[in-house]
Amino acid sequence: MRIIFIASLGILSLAQTSLSFAENVNGKNLYLQRCTMCHGTDLKATGPLAKKSNPPTPDLTTSAFKKRLNDYPGVIVSSIILRPNGDLIPKTLRENGVKLSPHSWSVKDLRDLNQYMVEVISKNR
Repeated sequence: MRIIFIASLGILSLAQTSLSFAENVNGKNLYLQRCTMCHGTDLKATGPLAKKSNPPTPDLTTSAFKKRLNDYPGVIVSSIILRPNGDLIPKTLRENGVKLSPHSWSVKDLRDLNQYMVEVISKNR
């Protein structure tokens, strides 16, 4: 009986890990497809367009940004995507000949992207 219970816990743990990994893959793919050209794969504003926007692209690995991501999960990511900064991102992309296909953002996408960024920032510290 005990062996079955322990085996069940292992399967449950594996299922939870797989689900988390699947969500992280979505966040990672969104980040790589839509954010790296400015923020770089390391989130440190090392992308080819990082210095071509005004103001320049921020380093997302700073402790201040990490705190904002933790204090307001999803809000930072969704606010950037919803463009509180007006035309800054589309203008920078347009001026540098970068074309992104439109994306219909879901709440899950915003959460997954936030989770991915938090995980990368945590690994960089």
